[in-house]
Amino acid sequence: MDHTAHHATWGTAARATLHCLTGCAVGEILGMVIGTALAWGNAPTMALAIVLAFLFGYSFTLFSVRRSGLGLRAAVKVALAADTVSIAVMELVDNGIIALTPGAMDAHLSEGLFWATLAAALAVAFVLTTPVNKWMIGRGRGHAVVHAHH
Repeated sequence: MDHTAHHATWGTAARATLHCLTGCAVGEILGMVIGTALAWGNAPTMALAIVLAFLFGYSFTLFSVRRSGLGLRAAVKVALAADTVSIAVMELVDNGIIALTPGAMDAHLSEGLFWATLAAALAVAFVLTTPVNKWMIGRGRGHAVVHAHH
């Protein structure tokens, strides 16, 4: 991995964060839908949503770098290096907001509170994760690893 300084713009960082946010959002919503449909409690539903957020976040990057011709083992390493910190920060922020919002954990998929809290939590997570990604890209880490394969 190249540890030399990279030029990290806010636009690059925002695109990297949006890429992670997309995978996280897909995984989280799917986890919430599955947990709710199976009448699971809050903790197992949130755990499933977090696992799926990481899975979808990694898979979006994995698909992208595999398309560029990278082998599976190398692509997995790139996805882990590119997304782990970004997804972890995003999940910590958005799940923390959801857990701390009164009534959000008990809201059903058909309620506006569920969707409004999730949208607000993901928006705040995007804002707080973008500087993290900018810092990492500037140090040749995070999504800088992915850009080396495009």
